[in-house]
Amino acid sequence: MKKIMYLESKPRYMALDGLRGVAAMMVVAFHLFETYSCGHIHQIINHGYLAVDFFFVLSGFVVGYAYDDRWSKMSFGTFVKRRLVRLHPMLILGSLIGGLLYYFGGCDAFPVINSTEWYIVLLVTLLGCFLIPVKGGLDIRGWAEGYPLNGPAWTLAFEYVANLLYAVVFRRLGKIALGACVAIFAAMTVMLTLNIDIFGLLARRADLAYTVIGGWSLAPEQLYVGFSRLLYPFFVGLLLSRIGRFINLKNGFLWCSLVIVVLLSMPFVGSESVQWTNGLYEAFCILIIFPLIVISGASDTMPNSRTRKACEFLGEISFPLYITHYPLIYIQMAWANEHADAPISTHVFVSVALFVVAIALAYASSRLYDIPVRKWLKNKMFAK
Repeated sequence: MKKIMYLESKPRYMALDGLRGVAAMMVVAFHLFETYSCGHIHQIINHGYLAVDFFFVLSGFVVGYAYDDRWSKMSFGTFVKRRLVRLHPMLILGSLIGGLLYYFGGCDAFPVINSTEWYIVLLVTLLGCFLIPVKGGLDIRGWAEGYPLNGPAWTLAFEYVANLLYAVVFRRLGKIALGACVAIFAAMTVMLTLNIDIFGLLARRADLAYTVIGGWSLAPEQLYVGFSRLLYPFFVGLLLSRIGRFINLKNGFLWCSLVIVVLLSMPFVGSESVQWTNGLYEAFCILIIFPLIVISGASDTMPNSRTRKACEFLGEISFPLYITHYPLIYIQMAWANEHADAPISTHVFVSVALFVVAIALAYASSRLYDIPVRKWLKNKMFAK
């Protein structure tokens, strides 16, 4: 029974669910503004990509809380199946949406789209459903992405890697050993954010120096960036869950939400000639502020019913919103490219409308697809 029994989920940290939703909305806004950006230095909501690093801290914390004390009742295979049931249905839907909307992104900015055969799109969609990255001739958007139909899927690939590392190695470590590993991973974060190129990989991303932007392809420098972004956040979250000490903060969800919005909206810290200050800012956010937000949010017992309902909604749409919104961004990019002379008010309207559509799509995906599918998979794959 250890191999097939489904253990009921533990009570949730509602504030953390809500914070995940707030960060997901910031990611959507970041990508909508990115269409009109003249480079990452001038990007509005400049540090929206740091939401990924925040997600990894949350994930490590939640995985430790949910599974650390259950290994006597749960096998490795059961753990893997639980994580697949939780994450993979929405990944599949995101890939399918990306495939269905692919040709709507055809424009001068993406000339390869109109010359791509339908069966190639079908193949890339299928590979995306199995989280298999592509390169070369299957890069059907021309951005050198591992997942050209749904770019953010790369973060889920790293999420799976972190979960496997946890199940095979890190769940067995004590707090001191885990803390030593976290210190090493922190050094990797510092080397990336301050562009300390001891492995000879960062020169290939000189235009993105002093940022953590990247991780979305199989290129060596991208894999280096991806693992540097994954390891410290995920495993410091795991360590925090084991330490179990929180910062008691009244209205913690509201204050932490405000901090997240401010941090991700912060303009580029520095200038084109002085960029290392931005690296310091990103290191400070990842190494210190994001962990503090997690242990502060975890202390919020949510006495306010309205806040609790808001967190339930935000938590429900957070992952669906993150994993399904980017195909809509591709369409926005194509529309903006083809209608560059349209009034600013029209561009604003299209962007706001897509933001609303993305949230509605996430909610519908959760209620009509993700929740029923996961319930069905649990009944099929596990004994009660």
